[in-house]
Amino acid sequence: MSSKTRAVLTAGVLAVALGLGVTAQASARAPRTVSGNPADNITRISDFYGAYIDAESDLDGSGNLPTALRAYYIAPTYLKKLAAWENREHADGVLRAQNTPLKWKVTETGTGTYTEAVITLTWSRNTSTKLVVDMTRDTHKIVNIGTKGLGGK
Repeated sequence: MSSKTRAVLTAGVLAVALGLGVTAQASARAPRTVSGNPADNITRISDFYGAYIDAESDLDGSGNLPTALRAYYIAPTYLKKLAAWENREHADGVLRAQNTPLKWKVTETGTGTYTEAVITLTWSRNTSTKLVVDMTRDTHKIVNIGTKGLGGK
């Protein structure tokens, strides 16, 4: 417990003990928990997007980490298709954009041969885009990033 939380709670207990009728409010935020499982594709997709966006945000000009993350999480055959898309569109194929989002969210939408997830990328308070990502269940590699099923091409 932080000293700030302790102070607020102590003040509240003291006020109640003295009959002052004061309600204590803890101003410290409750601890958050994030968990994952390397055998779970949604965890893997989430890990990839989180690490990739972090690496792009902190990019020092080398580009080594984003490239390494792509090599680890994306199927080699799809990396070639991704490179072709990037050459044609002049944008980052993983993000489908020229800049880096402020936030991201991964939502599982289906399983079968592939695990499918919708990635919501938030660019500003009022602007977000969605991507569909497919990952194989056996190799745990991303085999498609696009907008299929979202009204895009």
